[in-house]
Formats: sequence, C-alpha cells, structure tokens
Amino acid sequence: MKNDTTPISELKRRTAAFQELLVRQGLEGALVLQNTDLFYFTGTIQQGLLYIPAEGVPLYMVRKELGRARAESALEHIVPVRGFREAPARFAEYGLPVPRTLGMELDVVPVAVFRRIAELFPESAIRDVTPLIRRVRSIKSSYELEWMRAAAEMVTALCGKAGGFIREGRLEQEVAADLEHEVRMLGHQGLLRMRAFNCEIFMGQFMSGANAAIPAYLNAPLGGPGPNPCVGRGCGWKRIGRNEPVLFDYTGAIGGYLSDMTRIFVIGALEDDLRRGYDEMVEVQELMKTLVRPGESWSAVYAACLDLVRRQGNAERFMGAPGAQVPFIGHGIGLEIDEYPFIAGGFENFVFEENMTFAFEPKLVFPGRGAVGIENTFVVTAEGPQSLTLAPEHLMVL
Repeated sequence: MKNDTTPISELKRRTAAFQELLVRQGLEGALVLQNTDLFYFTGTIQQGLLYIPAEGVPLYMVRKELGRARAESALEHIVPVRGFREAPARFAEYGLPVPRTLGMELDVVPVAVFRRIAELFPESAIRDVTPLIRRVRSIKSSYELEWMRAAAEMVTALCGKAGGFIREGRLEQEVAADLEHEVRMLGHQGLLRMRAFNCEIFMGQFMSGANAAIPAYLNAPLGGPGPNPCVGRGCGWKRIGRNEPVLFDYTGAIGGYLSDMTRIFVIGALEDDLRRGYDEMVEVQELMKTLVRPGESWSAVYAACLDLVRRQGNAERFMGAPGAQVPFIGHGIGLEIDEYPFIAGGFENFVFEENMTFAFEPKLVFPGRGAVGIENTFVVTAEGPQSLTLAPEHLMVL
C-alpha cells in the first residue's frame, strides 16, 4: 500500500460510529488525547486535543505540529492552540457548546492532565469513554484489513527467512539483530503500541531453550531475561543449542496496523513431551476455529479451550510458567496489540462480530527447558475465523 494517508471517508465512518455510541450513552462529546486514538480519528498523531461532538464536525486543536497535522489529516477543522487553556475559546469560535457530559480516555490520560481539563470545563461531568472507543475500533473496515494483511505478509515473509539465521552456537542477540534488520527492510515501522499502563513492547522476541521459560513483568505468557534488568524481557545473551525449542514471536507493523505470529524452530529434535505439547497447542487452535462465530461470547470460547487444555494435562504450564500464568488465550489486535476482543474469562456478555481481529496464542512453558506453542492473527467472518498470518504451522526442524 503506497498511500498511507487515511481517506476522509474512513475518518467520517469512524467518527459516525463513535458518535452513535456517544448518543446512546448520553454523552454530548468526547476529548481524545492518546496517540493511537488520535491516529484512528484524525489520521495523524500530532500533539493536541480532538473534540468529537455527539453531533457535528470534529475539531482538532493542535499544539505541535500544525503543519504536519494539516498535511496528514483530512479533517475539515484543524486549528492551532498554544495549550489546553485555549480549548474553551476554540469551542466558542466554532459554535460548539460546552458539553454537560464529556467523555475522556480515563484509562490512559494522566491524572494531572485530567485535572487540567476538569478545571477548563467545570460545568462538564467527565466520564470514561474508553470502552466506546475500543468498541468502535474492534470492528475493522476493509481499509484497515488491507493494512493488517500487509502486516501479516510482512511477518510471514520474515518467518520464512528466520531459518537461515538460526544456527547452533549463535547468540540470541545476533539472530534478533538479523531479524530486525530484515523486517525493517520489509517496511516495518519499528514501533508497536500497547494500551495498558507500563506495557512496553518491541517488534518481536526471539528466545531459545530455557530463556523462553523465564517469566517477566509483562502481562504475557512469555517473558525472557532481556538484555538487562531495565528492559527485563525478550532475548538475552544465551547461545542457541541443539534439541531445544527456539521461539520466533514477531509482529508485522505497517501503516500503523499490526499482525502477530509465533512459530517454533528446533535444530535437531525436541524431546517427546515438548513435541507433544506443541502438537496439543495446535489442537487448541483448531478447536478455537470451530467455536469462534459472530454472536459467540469471548468467554465461552476461552472456557472450551481451557477445558481441552485440562483434559490434555497441560493446565499447570498453560499460558505461562507456574505462578506466572496469564488468564487469556487471545487478544484483539489492530493499531494496538491489546485491543478488543479478549479471549478470556469475565467477558460472557461480549460477543464476536464480523471483522473483529484477534491474535490467538496457546502456549506451554516448561521451566528450565523452554516454551512451545503457536500464534496467528485472525479476522472473524460469518463462516468463522480466517487466518491472516500464513507461515507453515508445523514444527520448523533445521
């Protein structure tokens, strides 16, 4: 895809869908500040405030950088401000009444910023609008799916090259550097985004043997030692050995959109229980494919897959090392790596819909030995989930 400017038709569709939810929730407008949400509704991430009224045209008030905002965004009203304090005057200038009920992204907006906005709009009752934004963003348009397919093609191509870099005795960092160079040359944007607080993430992780079984702080099934305690996750300085699982877990990223994929390599052969564990994780994925349909609850799919894992005898090592397991098997993906839908417990009243996209990642962790599993990115269709990531799913024996 050559043109990376979001079409005005796409921005209008997103805004209209969001405004419909604002009306349903009794909100008169919303202020959007977070980079990913700004990009979704404007096509750029230039610093400022985007006000989306429940009815009418959005107003994008830009502090820095106005020229880029006007070049990158197709919105009609893009105006300069020197700071938040000018927002009320801009509202008046464009005939926008001060909202009695105002939505903000309260999951990510810092308390200090929230207080400044509350002081500027003392007559507004501020409510969390994050669930509405996540709801709108969870349904991907054909435009968005085109970007996600491009990201999936990127990570699929990278996986196809990975075997040429994996050799016995090489440092994990060496292979990771080769993979990072390769994926950059494929057009990777370098930056990935997560919404959750303090959940930093890189373009991927490459780990071998026991390193992949080291838990870390991130809300993810795998951690790794990382290069040092300040980073605390991902590959370390271990050399790749024979007959151990080698983890390739990378995310394609282009045009802002992501596609996630995991494959397992081995130089030689895996021990029987590791090999069996890999095959059983593929079975969990195949079960998921029979269950995910529009109208099915996220938690029902999670419960059925978890039941299969228990019957396999894998519950104690599923989705993390003992004591460090995470309570999900899949996560939504798009502009961020932790979007709706979540294939997890507690979401019985949330259902799959057509054109939702998610990564499904059943994995087993064997402390001191390594991790095995699989991950693909899917789009929900009327017939079930369709995989966007298309690398071969068998164990990659080198």
